[in-house]
Amino acid sequence: MNREWLEKDFYKELGISSSATQDEVKKAYRKLARDLHPDKNPGDVKAEERFKAVSEAHSVLSDPEKRKEYDEARRLFASGGFGRGGFAPSGGYGGTGGFSGAEFNLGDIFGGATAGTGPDGGLGDILGGLFNRGGGARASSRPRRGSDVETETTLGFREAAQGVTVPLRMTSPSPCTTCHGSGAKPGTSPRVCPHCNGTGVISRNQGAFGFSEPCDDCRGTGSIIDDPCVDCRGTGIQNRTRTITVRIPPGVRDGQRIRLAGQGEAGLRGAPPGDLYVTVHVSGDKVFGRNGDDLTLVLPVSYSELVLGTTVSVPTLDGRVGVKVPPGTADGRTLRVRGRGVPKRGGGAGDLLVTVKVAIPQKLDDNATEALRRYAEAEKTSGFDPRAGWAGA
Repeated sequence: MNREWLEKDFYKELGISSSATQDEVKKAYRKLARDLHPDKNPGDVKAEERFKAVSEAHSVLSDPEKRKEYDEARRLFASGGFGRGGFAPSGGYGGTGGFSGAEFNLGDIFGGATAGTGPDGGLGDILGGLFNRGGGARASSRPRRGSDVETETTLGFREAAQGVTVPLRMTSPSPCTTCHGSGAKPGTSPRVCPHCNGTGVISRNQGAFGFSEPCDDCRGTGSIIDDPCVDCRGTGIQNRTRTITVRIPPGVRDGQRIRLAGQGEAGLRGAPPGDLYVTVHVSGDKVFGRNGDDLTLVLPVSYSELVLGTTVSVPTLDGRVGVKVPPGTADGRTLRVRGRGVPKRGGGAGDLLVTVKVAIPQKLDDNATEALRRYAEAEKTSGFDPRAGWAGA
């Protein structure tokens, strides 16, 4: 864990309580990110700094593992819970050795396992997480992958259906451009800590018990940087705004998340980066709707076109096609055009579903009115009754 995190209140940055759920964390971040985004506040330095702070807070609190470590670290450091010889007396064991009463329970401290190596949690897991060790001496030299990052974008209906390439501007922890993620001043390199031989932990004995604790010289990292990079202060990471190009595949749905491997938060001192997840929001369209992979539209037609039949030109995602309306088509009937819907991931496309809807003229001239009256009389003479058999008639 970056020790600078301990000096920051990420919950306060997002305006939430420490008991907030992951959904509440996400909602708070999204609202603040929209309000503070550099594109919405051009030239506003304060808004940009707040945006970076909010992004950093979200990168920690949105990751359950990091959030757990952050909470535990702040609790322990706030209570003075770290001492060279172990936990403070409030935990039942002091830095000078010995027990403090009959209530002392080794299982409570070590989580039922040997300190520093236990798979079941306890002191080893806490210290291992805080100092990037994963709980054991052998894991201390293993680089820690960066956290995943979330962002969102809004597409037009047709862009989402056909696929599009969009630029995304985002602020997140990235490899320092000066030291290329090593944390060391350009021209120098980190060296193996001679105190712990690169393991990041030191074993100590307290009477009959052996304890492992983070190495004080390298702070549990296993390496020492004699000349830290001045731009990232030895972390190998900087918060910076960058623009990446994202290819949105055809057929993406509203609310769908797209994963971009390796585009998330940088790992500490050259460790692999996390992934970027892009949540896509899709705007509505004035002509098209969508039902799975099928496109839908409502086609206005006249009464005579339904009765006599016709062929009507209708739009699709890539041009227009002629749709045949058979004679005697009922109002509200849906006609299917095969393969002219939304492209499918495995190839092919859905269908275009055309629903016919009679358009009623609001006003007729004298000739049209007279013709319609003559038709109505002819309709009665033919014996047609639109309400035959309806409601017991």
